[in-house]
Amino acid sequence: MLEIRPNCENCNKSLPPNSTEAMICSFECTWCTECNDKLLKNVCPNCGGGLVKRPVRPAEKLIKYPQSYKEVYKPVNLDVFLPLRNKLKDILPENR
Repeated sequence: MLEIRPNCENCNKSLPPNSTEAMICSFECTWCTECNDKLLKNVCPNCGGGLVKRPVRPAEKLIKYPQSYKEVYKPVNLDVFLPLRNKLKDILPENR
């Protein structure tokens, strides 16, 4: 089951469970669409995988299956990330 993390790891923007701006990788690293569009270019800085829109958990299911409240905030280290991004951004995630 998805954790539904509460914030963007890069800019710390709040991403509540009903946000349509949340992007995740297969490890559930969580980013906002703005950071993805401007910086990440569909490359997760943590694993190199692709990003997809995080699904919205229906409100009635949040009662039994609440979102995570554990914030992860570790802004992207551009010196490390940019070479990885430039290597992977034009390769489809399923071919990385």
